[in-house]
Amino acid sequence: MTSKGILFVMSGASGVGKGSIHREVLARVPDIKLSISATTRPRRSGEVDGRDYFFISPSEFETKIKNNEFLEYAQVYSNMYGTLKSEVVHTLHSGYDVLLEIDIQGARQVREKMPQGVFIFIQPPSLGALVERIHGRGLDSQQSIQDRLDACHAEMSMARYYDYVVINDRLEDAIKKVEAIIIAERCRVKYY
Repeated sequence: MTSKGILFVMSGASGVGKGSIHREVLARVPDIKLSISATTRPRRSGEVDGRDYFFISPSEFETKIKNNEFLEYAQVYSNMYGTLKSEVVHTLHSGYDVLLEIDIQGARQVREKMPQGVFIFIQPPSLGALVERIHGRGLDSQQSIQDRLDACHAEMSMARYYDYVVINDRLEDAIKKVEAIIIAERCRVKYY
């Protein structure tokens, strides 16, 4: 562990497997913590406030925007999501790496504010595979699925703005690639 942590930002199209990858990476890689996002979306069954998200009201979210408390925030499919600056900075200064799993809009804002971060784009092997994954989750309404697919083409073109692209064709391979990126970045001379 270096004296100051490294910010890793992982994003990609909805349904590409970011959640599955980040859970395994957190279980396997020491000294890295997930940044918990704040959201105005309703809590899904089994989700816990402060573990999965900080669930806050739209008015609370607006107050935090006005007070410049977010590292990034965005409206995604009619809900607001944001990363609290204080949480990320505190964790980094404690010597831990931080993994942000956020949408593409948020990653763009983070790159502007913290360009020293390491940006990882998770990509599906094909658009057809992504469609199957979104339908297979069974979490989204038909309208939500259509909204996600409509946004997918634009999101996929954003990969060129990242430091790394990991194609999630086999989950275990994608996890190992993200682990390898983290290990390699920790070995860079600039952190010593």
